[in-house]
Amino acid sequence: MRNHLSFILAALLALVPCTALLAQSTAGDPVVMTINGVDIPRSEFEYSYNKNNGDGIVDKKTVSEYVELFVNYKLKVCAALDARLDTTKAFREEYALYRDQQVRPTMVTDADVLAEARRAYERMSSRIGEKGLILPAHILIALSTKATLAEQDRAKQRIDSIYNALLAGADFSALAKRLSDDRASAARGGLLQWIAPNQTFKEFEETAYALRKGELSRPVLTPVGWHIIFLKDRKQLEPFDSLRTQIVTAIERQNIRQRIVEDRLQQTVNAADGRLTAAQIMAQRADSLAAVDSDMKYLMQEYHDGLLLYEISNREVWQKAENDVEGLKAFFEANRKAYAWPEPHFRGMTCYAKNKQDLKLVKRLIRKLPFTEWAEALKKTLNHDSIRVRAELGLFKPGDNALIDRKVFRIKHTTAKDNAPKDFPLSDTFGKKLKKGPDDYTDVRPQVLAGYQDMLEKAWIYDLRQRYPVHINENVLKTVNRH
Repeated sequence: MRNHLSFILAALLALVPCTALLAQSTAGDPVVMTINGVDIPRSEFEYSYNKNNGDGIVDKKTVSEYVELFVNYKLKVCAALDARLDTTKAFREEYALYRDQQVRPTMVTDADVLAEARRAYERMSSRIGEKGLILPAHILIALSTKATLAEQDRAKQRIDSIYNALLAGADFSALAKRLSDDRASAARGGLLQWIAPNQTFKEFEETAYALRKGELSRPVLTPVGWHIIFLKDRKQLEPFDSLRTQIVTAIERQNIRQRIVEDRLQQTVNAADGRLTAAQIMAQRADSLAAVDSDMKYLMQEYHDGLLLYEISNREVWQKAENDVEGLKAFFEANRKAYAWPEPHFRGMTCYAKNKQDLKLVKRLIRKLPFTEWAEALKKTLNHDSIRVRAELGLFKPGDNALIDRKVFRIKHTTAKDNAPKDFPLSDTFGKKLKKGPDDYTDVRPQVLAGYQDMLEKAWIYDLRQRYPVHINENVLKTVNRH
């Protein structure tokens, strides 16, 4: 049995039966319904109703209509809890992951981020010091550190030629745009970003910082080549308030909030000296938030219950129907009229080949095979090493396929798209024309599956209604969103 440090909801719900779930209504929050002995406060019902019937919802429900949906939802959750689905490792981990996604943002404030921004500014200010910031432009003649002597000579001649042109009055920006190998800055007339100390090559920095505003340097060699530097401007670092927005934006991009949360979690774990884990701390935080914020409480409960609802529905309806072949067959036979077609269909395939022999081979190959095995048979035989035939398999109605329209349904002027592939001039169709309706449930499996699932759902809900008592407080229900 876990103590007060146990996971919020996830662990608590694992320790108690469905009949003991959820806190009782407080004063001013009357009980709107009781399900299996558990009181549901009006605020919880309103939260769920308003969230599922707000702006943008097409199929809005009245309060009375929503009651049935809400009750069925709660009954399924009760069944999931009684089945102890909330005790599985997978459930606990997924719920904790979602819970933490809601809790983590509450562990850091804008003031925390601003404090980090101020510390970042102080570090930057200390690094820049009295040297300040400079705004240089440059012309680069690129030179590899592995350049031959001949390549070095050519680069030196080029940079000297450019330097002499500048001394003779040539426009720096125009030469940078035309001749600089740094094409990014060349597009801006050689202009770089504001530079702080220790931010670029030592040779470049020392030369640039030694210049006065508006002064041109002699050619200087760095690991990337020869530069001529022109100092556009220089300044001291602006006050924090002037840069606050930029710094905050920059550190937000670096996930500063996440780092703050991680640091605080680790500090708390360290201070607990082994008595608390990070997971337990997050659970405590979630408990505290739920106690004062009903929206947060119901949001976390909604996800908790939603996970359970998915698992129990999958077990009792969706996957159960998916795997119940005999049940699907029986349901189809009992409801065959519901799947009748107003027009004939064709179950089979179109087949395109390069020669008559391959078409004949296809016909012999599938003659005694069930339709479900045709595709695999073609793949293993005719199309194993190379594509000898191209086929499209399925259930077709008039208008779906041009070849089937012409050969099966005898439609002379079909509007269906002709899917004949290039380089496969010969074609034929193989299969069966179904005039009155599907042969068996596999012809309309998606529709049969949906119908069978719906039947299982209704039977399940009926059983849940018999198993778990439900009482609706009609007087309180009338006050929903009206108090």
